[in-house]
Formats: sequence, C-alpha cells, structure tokens
Amino acid sequence: MVLSRSSSTTYLRLCILSALGVFAMSATAATTELDSVSDNDLPQVELDEIIVTATRTPTKTSNVIAQTRVVNKEELRRFQGQTVMEVLRRQPGFSIKQDGGMGTNSNFYLRGYDSKRVLVFIDGIRYGSMSSGQPALGLLPADQIDRIEILYGASGSSIYGSDAMGGVIQIFTKGSDVEQTNFSVTAGVGSHDHYVYGAAAQFANTQGAKLSLSASRNQTKGISALENRPGNDADDDGFKSNNFALNASIPLTKNISVGATGLFAKSTTEFDNFSFGPGPNAETDQENGLVSAFSQYENDKLTVRLSAGQSLDKLDNKVGDAFETKQKQVNLISSYKLPVGNFQAGAEWLQQEVELTDNTPSSNGKDQYKVNDRDIKSGFAGYQVNEDAFDFQANVRFDDNSQFGNETTFGLGYAVKLAPSLRLGTSFATGYRAPTLNDLYIESEYYVPNEDLKVEKSKNIEVFIESNTAIQNTRLTAFNSDVDNLIDNRYIDTIKKYQALNIDQAKLSGYSFTSDWQLSNILLGGQYTRTEAEERSGINKGKQLVYRPENTGLIYIGYRAADFDIRTEAEYVGKTYNVADNSTFIDDYTLFNISGNYYLSPNLTWTSRINNLTNVDYSTNESFGEYASRYNQDGTNFFTSLTYNWF
Repeated sequence: MVLSRSSSTTYLRLCILSALGVFAMSATAATTELDSVSDNDLPQVELDEIIVTATRTPTKTSNVIAQTRVVNKEELRRFQGQTVMEVLRRQPGFSIKQDGGMGTNSNFYLRGYDSKRVLVFIDGIRYGSMSSGQPALGLLPADQIDRIEILYGASGSSIYGSDAMGGVIQIFTKGSDVEQTNFSVTAGVGSHDHYVYGAAAQFANTQGAKLSLSASRNQTKGISALENRPGNDADDDGFKSNNFALNASIPLTKNISVGATGLFAKSTTEFDNFSFGPGPNAETDQENGLVSAFSQYENDKLTVRLSAGQSLDKLDNKVGDAFETKQKQVNLISSYKLPVGNFQAGAEWLQQEVELTDNTPSSNGKDQYKVNDRDIKSGFAGYQVNEDAFDFQANVRFDDNSQFGNETTFGLGYAVKLAPSLRLGTSFATGYRAPTLNDLYIESEYYVPNEDLKVEKSKNIEVFIESNTAIQNTRLTAFNSDVDNLIDNRYIDTIKKYQALNIDQAKLSGYSFTSDWQLSNILLGGQYTRTEAEERSGINKGKQLVYRPENTGLIYIGYRAADFDIRTEAEYVGKTYNVADNSTFIDDYTLFNISGNYYLSPNLTWTSRINNLTNVDYSTNESFGEYASRYNQDGTNFFTSLTYNWF
C-alpha cells in the first residue's frame, strides 16, 4: 500500500496517539502500584558519574574541573536505530550541519569549534579522517556503544595533543563492563522503511575474563537529500550499514590483565549530485573501524598500561577521488598514587597516513598529496588532587610533529568547595591544531591547495560554579578562547574556487548552563549554551563564524517506574549564519521528541522514539546564489524496536 504525504502523516499521527495511549495506560496502571514498589526496584539514575577521559584516571564528575558530560547506557537506549551523531546533537553546546538524512556527510560544532578541532577516541584509539580531519560519527550506530564521555574545552590538548582545541569525545564500545554472561537480539522498524536487526553475546566468568561480540544491520530508504530538485536528485537517498564489534579482557594474574577491542562498519550512502554524475544512485562507499590491544599492570598505588592500535577511514564516492586514512598509535601510560594526589606520565607514538586514488584526473595531471604521512612523538605528565576542600589539576605535553615541528601545551585548573554541595573553579589551557592534508595539498574543480598554512593556536580560560547534591547537578560555565591562525575554507572570487586560509584572530566565548534533577520517579532538566564565535580581524571582523549558532538548548521531563520509563524533550537551535559576511542565514527551529522503554518482562524490552512531533520543516545546511541548495532534514519520524535478553 502506498500512502500520499498527507495520508502518511495522518497515519503516523495515529501511530503516535496509539503509542502515547499505551504509555498512558501503563502509567495509570503503574501509579496504582507505586505504594508497593520500593526505590530499589526502580531504574537508578547516576548523577555523579565516573569519567576517565578528563584526567586519564577514573574520577567522579563532581571532582573534574573542566565541563564534562557522560552519556551512559541508560541514555543511549533511547537512541536505538540512530547514530552517534544523533546522540551528540542533543548534548550541551553541540549543533550539527548535515547534507540530508542518515549517513550523509555531516559535521558537528562544539562551543563554536567544528569537529576537526574536537578529538575523537574509540576505546583509546584516535578515530577520524587524515584527509578531511573529520570523524565519521554519522556512520557509527549508537546500539554498539556502551558509553560516551565528553570533555569540553582545550584542557584535553595538554593531555591528548593536537586536534583537542575544542574538546575530546571518547566512545567506549559494549563489553567493557560485562558483569554476567548474557545474549540478546534486537529487531526494529521505523519511518522510510528503516530496519535494524542485530545480536550480541557477552561472556564473563568468576576469574574476571570478559568477552563481548555484536553484529547489526541498519538500513533505510531515507529521504531526498536536496529540496525541490528535478531529475536524478528527486529520488530518496538511502543508507545501509553492516556493523561488528568485539571487546575482550583476561586477567593473567592478580595484577596483570590483557585485552583487545575491535569495531568495523561498512556502509553505503546515496546522495544527490545536482543531477550530474552516475544517475539516480550516486553513492558513497565507506569502511570505518579500529583494532587495539592492551596489557595492564595494577596494584594498590601503581597502574601501567601499554596499548597499541590502528583506526581506518576509507571513502569512495564514485564521482570523486577516493581516500583511505590509517592512524597507527602506541601509548604507554602510568599512574601513581602519592600521599597527596595522583601523578600520571606517559609517552605516545602516532603515525598518520592517507592514500588518494584520483578518479577525476584533469589536464593538470593527477591529484596527489605532496606529503601523505606524518609522525608525532609525544610525552606528557600530570598531577591531580581531589580533596574534600578543593580539586587541582595540572598537565603538560610535548609533541614533536614531523611536518610542523615541536609544540608544548599545558593546562591548570583549581576548584574550591564553598560548601559540601557547592564548588567554584577556574582553569586555563593552551591548545593547537596542525592543518589537514586536504587543507594543504588537495586540488580539484572547486578547491586550490595552500601549502603556506600555519598551525592554529589557542589560549583558553573557563570559570564555573556548580551545585551537586543527591537529587540534582547544576552548573554554570563561562568560557573564552582566543585563537590565532584559525583555518577556514573561503571562496576566492578572483579564481572562483575555495581555499583554506588562516584567519589571523578569532574569539569563541560564551556560557553554558546545565541542570539535571531526579525527584523520585520524575527526571527533568535542561541545558542552554550561548556561543559567540567571531572573527577578530580582516574584512569580516565582528562577524559570527559560519554554521555556529549563537543559541542552542534543550529541556526535558521524564517519568520512570518499575516497568516503563518515558521522556519528552524540546530541542532548540538558533539562527545560523552560512556566509562569512553574515548576509544570509538559516532559520532557527525547535523540535519536540518523545522516547520511552516498556519492560514487558525481565527479558523483553520495547523501545520507541518519535522525533520532530510537530513536523517542523527545517534545515541545517543551505546555500544561496548561483548554486543555491537546501538540504532536507526529516519531518515527523519514528523508530520502535524489541530487545530480548537471555541471562
């Protein structure tokens, strides 16, 4: 049966009402039983999470000085059938720019820094493209993730090095905290012929050995990426992906353990090509993943971890050049507990290389990189104190880049507890980022290279006040980054092409407010970030950098019981300028979403999510002029799934 757009909308609204009715009846039934249900029977929400990324040692979020966010497995359950990009866009300070629906080319922004300046790790291994500099998080399924840790600001530069000017995102695959042997299968269906199915097996024994294996398939007919386009571009642009993950660890002795992780995704994404190229099925084939292994020694005071791994990012869009990035990495990290505080030190070796296959040779010859690899050798040290009265953190890092020479970064942070639940603190950090190989060397019909690009450098300061109690966590953070030589792609009118250029000075400043509450069965809260990302030199001095909305926010309220939970949220993204002189902009929008889980039995869980309840017509990427285009985002859409677990 084929439904018209209006009919399908009516049908979907009936589905929505039916789903809400089921949840409402469940809520009514559960309310009558609340008096007999103890708090211990309810799903627990941890406001004071443990985070590793912020300090490289397990630390409570209430003791970390920089702003952090932990997306745990309970929250990730609400994003079944979606990607990591969908998870991130709803976290404080994030916004996205996307060329259509699921799987299409995308970029995210955090406090005004784009994804090239936010370092991404998966299980401790760098993940991203050496050519573009961007991680392909729009291809990574949320279903195979155990938790996501977010470190805001440049304090990560003195811990992790280049590309962490705007923050650090670390993704942990499933299996790192297996407590018992279990098996699960999941099947889901959603709008636009969206289907997901997968299986996972986790094993654990009394000696502490753990193994997790998972595989899944994600596919959708999709939506048309470009709005109101004729010919080949009028078709829907689909996405399909096969995903596999492995996580294993074995204790060899009381103090020594070894382990390995692996993640692989092979995907195909259709896209609109402005009616040029290979007909209605212009598509991009991608392979993304990583493998790593580690050995760790640990006693009461000393922890030493040696790890090695490699990440892969391979892209071929059939109508352009093909790129294959490999990042090989070896880390040695030690941590020692002193009478007061904790000392960390370590060394890293990173090799980045990219291979280019020129599918579009021109009269000027084949495209190629003048330099297609580089090595970075690094050493770092840090000291951390977490006392009842105060928290202190200091880090310094030295990087020797074979292409750009030496860089030293450092970070200092201090927070004092004004009361048992009230903290006031500040931090200062320096950061840097080396240009990508695309910025330096790539040449095409639309781009010219720029081998004279300078390294970006930043000075960053944060001030915060935070309240943390058993029922709430509220934080107000003010931030300011002064960036020298910020690299941006600019259209050069004299040559009618784009080129990466250094902006002499830029300032990214603002404030972020977050508040999360747990009042018995009710969970509520929200977040708001104000970001002024301005050029501070040149003809566009005082203008907002493109695709950085000044205002973003989200509010939510949820209810949890012993056999179900439900959450509604309103997501806001403000007006976004899309040209450097701020003469045109993309309209602001507000999306309403609802998600929930119904525990049909101890083994069977029904999960549902409905996005854009009010069917808002919005875009995150559009351009004007001779080649005007507006990329579509989905209207009202849903996804629902069943998961069965054997324990």
